Amino acid sequence: MDQHNAAVSAISSTVRNLYSRKLPFRIYHGSTNSTRSQSFQHDQIVDISALTHVLTIDPAAKTALVEPNVPMDKLVAATLRHGLVPPVVMEFPGITVGGGFAGTGGESSSFRHGFFDRTVTWIEVVLGNGDVVTASPNPGENEDLFWGLSGSFGTLGVTTLLRVKLVETSKWLEVQYFPVHSARDAIDLLGKKVKDEKLDYVDGILFAADRGVVVTGQRIDTMDPKKQSRVQTFTRPSDEWFYIHAEQICQESPSESTIEYVPVADYLFRYDRGAFWMGQFAYDYFFIPFNRLTRYFLDYFMHTRVMYHALHKSRLSSTFIIQDMAVPWSAGNEFIGYLGENFDRYPLWLCPIKPHARQHVSFHPQSLIHGDTGGDNMLLNVGLWTPGPSSHRAFIEANRALEHKTYSLHGSKWALRPDFLHGR
Repeated sequence: MDQHNAAVSAISSTVRNLYSRKLPFRIYHGSTNSTRSQSFQHDQIVDISALTHVLTIDPAAKTALVEPNVPMDKLVAATLRHGLVPPVVMEFPGITVGGGFAGTGGESSSFRHGFFDRTVTWIEVVLGNGDVVTASPNPGENEDLFWGLSGSFGTLGVTTLLRVKLVETSKWLEVQYFPVHSARDAIDLLGKKVKDEKLDYVDGILFAADRGVVVTGQRIDTMDPKKQSRVQTFTRPSDEWFYIHAEQICQESPSESTIEYVPVADYLFRYDRGAFWMGQFAYDYFFIPFNRLTRYFLDYFMHTRVMYHALHKSRLSSTFIIQDMAVPWSAGNEFIGYLGENFDRYPLWLCPIKPHARQHVSFHPQSLIHGDTGGDNMLLNVGLWTPGPSSHRAFIEANRALEHKTYSLHGSKWALRPDFLHGR
């Protein structure tokens, strides 16, 4: 803790100095999984890039004390040694604990655990005047600050330490693929699966208007030799990208489900290679054939850490529609229908998310959602990630129309991108 305390003291001193000079500042993390353009003034930066350590793991209490720039793969590797894992793990290994708390992280386990920030139980934060305080959800422990900081993107303070819940896990997941043939089929099946108490993970992909898959995951201690299944991994260069693999399964067995056994870490980061399906657009951009051989030889460049770096260096993010939106469950089918009619771009990612309780004031994007979340109190997260119109004006208008439709359905968007509708 001495090294950590010294680093926090230096951060506090920097913030206090900027505050005394009435200068605004930006927080430098060292990496980002946002697609927003970034610019920094050297003398108005608070550098927290060194806060990258897992300080302690308490197997008895099932918690981990971690600094904000600890990425998901490092945290998972540390907790798996104790047979534990965070309840919600963002699917890109470079996404950090602090990013998940101050940003927005909803994943395939969020139907049960909610957003990532709901797995954090305590934080240390440097306020805008340089004071160092702690906060938690407990009454009398700066609980308003705690709830306010979640989803605030660092606007209320600089988070320097977090305590994260952990849950027991196993070496393997039983992953089951259920083919579906429409958005309504997918939403109906997702609605059924989130009620299954045995399941730990649920999400879906629409490959086209009439083809998709719902994927479930269940922790298991041993494989069932009676089941017709196979072991599948997703982290080796020779492995197929997850979405391609899932689509191939549905093509081979369009009317029956398929079971596979997948190592836990391979499942958690299954979308890393190819960044869901965004990697395919890089092949198109550089006129490279898109096949299993080229994916094998170019594997290094198709991991999300490298792809995000290239995206920012090339400034190509300003030409892509990269939007994560959540709508009330009852509006899911209408929203996907709108996307089909106005964008006709697939695949789409579908992820059910348990919303926050509404008893706290928060800057979290979910606080904007006021529609009917259904009898099971669930949101539907829809990911649309695709090249946009070539005309800049048409690109802006397409994003504005998308955001307008989202808000008209009482939904919200994650702040991966600027607010096109309101010009921010």
